[in-house]
Amino acid sequence: MTSTATTVITEDRTAQTTDSAASATSAAAGGSSTFSLPLYGSPGPFESYPYSELLPKVFPKTQNIGAPLEDFVHVDPGMRALSHPDPRKFLKNATKLENFCPSIGTEVEGVNLAKLAPEERDELALEVARRKVMVFRGQHDFFEAGGEFWKEFGSYFGRLHVHPTGGHPEDLPEIHMIYRDENTVYYDTENITRGMWHTDMSHERQPPGLTAFFLFAHPESGGDTFFTSGVEALKRLSPGFVEYLKTLRQIQSAVDPIQVTRNGTRTRNIRRPCVTTIHPLVRRHPVTGEESLFLNPEATKGIVGYKKQESDLILDFLYDHIAGGLEGQMRVKWAPKTVVLWDNRVTMHSALFDFAGSPERRHGARITPQAERPIPALDGLQVD
Repeated sequence: MTSTATTVITEDRTAQTTDSAASATSAAAGGSSTFSLPLYGSPGPFESYPYSELLPKVFPKTQNIGAPLEDFVHVDPGMRALSHPDPRKFLKNATKLENFCPSIGTEVEGVNLAKLAPEERDELALEVARRKVMVFRGQHDFFEAGGEFWKEFGSYFGRLHVHPTGGHPEDLPEIHMIYRDENTVYYDTENITRGMWHTDMSHERQPPGLTAFFLFAHPESGGDTFFTSGVEALKRLSPGFVEYLKTLRQIQSAVDPIQVTRNGTRTRNIRRPCVTTIHPLVRRHPVTGEESLFLNPEATKGIVGYKKQESDLILDFLYDHIAGGLEGQMRVKWAPKTVVLWDNRVTMHSALFDFAGSPERRHGARITPQAERPIPALDGLQVD
């Protein structure tokens, strides 16, 4: 790769010239980067972008479709922390510990995720399960550690998921990259808003649990991420209705991975066949025991045994209930060196695409460990 000098805006808003190609290569390989993390990502030639080696460049070949994912036994690390004398000991040196709201979200400063010992990672898993979302600021070491560390960190919490259609950096298939700039962010002309509540890869037989996400570049304004608690949403419903929902099973399937319409139709390669799965509509967390609504407008196709109009009536009510449930919602405004951890089993989230037309990048990485098959809240509910 040809070395290219570029000027980036650093955290203190000063300009620094760096050898972006060498720095990005070091970061992608797992080494420390020598450049400062840009506060905002402005577009330009990929060759002059410090994180160019972490762009989603490698895509699957349609002719090499692999087999569906095999089941595995998942043991949640948070289970071990339940027996710790102080399950929140890993937060003892935090300089800031502030809840976004009572039901969801905690912002943390002064805790170095890259330096946690195994027992502290167990405690982290338990705290994320309890608080649903945790926002860790100032994670310099985490960013500089690079790809091999990110894989090791994520695999502690479960088998790393490889996205069925998405691209990834060279030699990092387990790190799912998102990328948007002024050429790829677009307004949805068929809907009022592009925001959609969802939970990642919920159609898999074993959907993700604790998930990490962090941005290398983000707009100065906009591009925030919203989270909502499925636990709080369920609590707001009448007890009798909740008991009824526990009896329901849903059909989930990935969005058609072959054709994606965006200003016309384009072909997308796939790694493995699209799977269809039966999940409970209400699931129980294996560590906390909390019950949560578990559905996904992007993947839930209907309720088992119900006609379409009947299924739509129930699902549309629940989608509206989740969207309007302000008591269980929080909003993350991105800042340099921020890592957000959340539990996909008991939350939904939505990115805000309000920066379409802005000459800025939104580029980040998701580490997505899989967890157990969803546990029905109603004992004996058959999901296979």
